[in-house]
Amino acid sequence: MLASSRTVLSAIRGWVVAAAALSLHRTSGFSLTSQSRASTLVRQAPRAFLNSGIQPLSLRGGTSSLTAPSAFQRAPLRWTATGSASAPVGFEALSVSELKSLLAERGVDFRDCIEKRELIARLEKAMQEGRTPKSSASTFSALSPDEDRLISLFKSASPSVVFIQTTQLALESPFSMRALEVPQGTGSGFIWDDQGHIVTNFHVIEPALRSRGGNIRVSLQNVPEDYEAKVVGAEPEKDLAVLQLVKKPTSQDLTPISVGTSSELQVGQRVLAIGNPFGLDHTLTVGVVSALGREVRGAAGNVLRGCVQTDAAINPGNSGGPLLDSQGRLIGVNTAIVSPSGSFAGIGFAIPVDTVSRIVTQLVRYGRVKRPSLGLQVAEDQIMQGVLKRVNLQVEGVMVVEVAPGSPAAAPVSGRALSGVQRRSNGSILLGDVVTRVNNSPVKKVEDLLSAVEECEVGSVVELAVKRQGQGPEERVRVRLTEQQQRRSPL
Repeated sequence: MLASSRTVLSAIRGWVVAAAALSLHRTSGFSLTSQSRASTLVRQAPRAFLNSGIQPLSLRGGTSSLTAPSAFQRAPLRWTATGSASAPVGFEALSVSELKSLLAERGVDFRDCIEKRELIARLEKAMQEGRTPKSSASTFSALSPDEDRLISLFKSASPSVVFIQTTQLALESPFSMRALEVPQGTGSGFIWDDQGHIVTNFHVIEPALRSRGGNIRVSLQNVPEDYEAKVVGAEPEKDLAVLQLVKKPTSQDLTPISVGTSSELQVGQRVLAIGNPFGLDHTLTVGVVSALGREVRGAAGNVLRGCVQTDAAINPGNSGGPLLDSQGRLIGVNTAIVSPSGSFAGIGFAIPVDTVSRIVTQLVRYGRVKRPSLGLQVAEDQIMQGVLKRVNLQVEGVMVVEVAPGSPAAAPVSGRALSGVQRRSNGSILLGDVVTRVNNSPVKKVEDLLSAVEECEVGSVVELAVKRQGQGPEERVRVRLTEQQQRRSPL
């Protein structure tokens, strides 16, 4: 008799399950074998119905008023110990994380809930109390508009950022002639154009240039293979270098970065830094512009002028990566940090994009930077201030010590040629001319003069405001810049 009851009970269960599956097949177009898809439908149904104001059967206490059976009502049946079918599972079809998300959307505290049934009870109570989602977000992890924008910016800009690794050849042992490729360092860079040019810091690739058998490898996002890169040109004084991939990837794999401008940056403006700190590729940090026009000492010991200071975390490995504005446009190249330990301490610096564009364009076109020159030698700031104090002169500017023959300053387009320091026949010293302005930009120290001239192109005409021997009214002198004699290339 017991065996016969079990047989009947098993048959009833099979009939009910088959009927439920057949109803699902007829109303939704799913086949009986589409178990995974049907399960997904059942799991997604509660959220859609909750957001539309429809409650599950367990919360309505009556028969559904809907004309057609819903997916929520077709949730799997739960069997009791006696073998009878109970109400639809409803919330039990959801995972713990989904239940927590629904509770969070309704502002319900669930931190004291340990088991899943406690979360379900808490959610049912919230539904009975008429609590509705605070937002209409359709995803379980609702994001603020600011977060959505940040995520979108990262997704659009990160494919332009590359991972750079330098290696060198080293003997396997002192007694072996077999050479191994040994990693030297890592850094960041970004894709400049669709020709495969990569911009980075000079100090990132310098180890490969200085070592025997050095090599540079570049990794692109979502591309399994690494690419060998060659150096197109470098400007150590600006800590910039341009690479080119030896084997050009497909156009789909090359995403040139969007370039902005640094001339209109403001303190407090939001910025994003993407790079590979400590070898952790495509890391995003966020901050603000802390200051502008900073002078910092680069990795090679040279002074980098006009840098952008930011509190966005920049660590070893971020060097060469892009600093972006809130529109995802390049506004600087991350290059240095101020920290006793070498790790981020709240102060990072980036080379402004206006400088980067000027340097990179020349490196791509000529393989070197054509530096403009006035043909002057000037006195250091401290020496000039001491001389002016001794002769009781008060003037701000840069004093000319010597003028190269045939230089722009010796043969101006208009106005009198500049004069340097001269010794008279009686042994007295005649002071040189003092440059006070370049194209209406004030010159108070040597760095001001260098920065103003560097911003100009070879062959352009600039206007100098000059005080003869540091006295009298200012005179206007227009000169045409020539190319400075090139120093020995680091390459």
